[in-house]
Amino acid sequence: MAAEVPTTGFVQKEDEEWRAVLSPEQFRVLRLRGTDKRGKGEFVKKFDEGTYSCAGCGTALYKSTTKFDSGCGWPAFFDAIPGAIKQTPEGVNGRRMEITCAVCDGHLGHVFKGEGYDTPTNVRHCVNSVSLKFASADSSQ
Repeated sequence: MAAEVPTTGFVQKEDEEWRAVLSPEQFRVLRLRGTDKRGKGEFVKKFDEGTYSCAGCGTALYKSTTKFDSGCGWPAFFDAIPGAIKQTPEGVNGRRMEITCAVCDGHLGHVFKGEGYDTPTNVRHCVNSVSLKFASADSSQ
């Protein structure tokens, strides 16, 4: 079951502690700011109803109702659960923002604005599959 976004608190662990709870690939992406291989992640083509949470700390990040097929090769969402992520500008032009979990600072991917997708926000959260866990809406019953 997906965790709610905590109103206070921050999960902070040493690298050894993260390595004990994450797979090597999850550690590489979440803690070392790596990237999944394009088109290979388990959630690229998943459109079941449910909630996507941080693979590091379990914080609920995205609802399946905000997921869309962008064709980019990574899971794409047009909005996050309020307060679940932090955005940090990357580069000079500010077109790309790094997104991290607001609770554990795990690297999730990047946000791109103004690409012309037919979504309510015209924003694409391009998220690494390995950064996510999925809980089906059916599993909560």
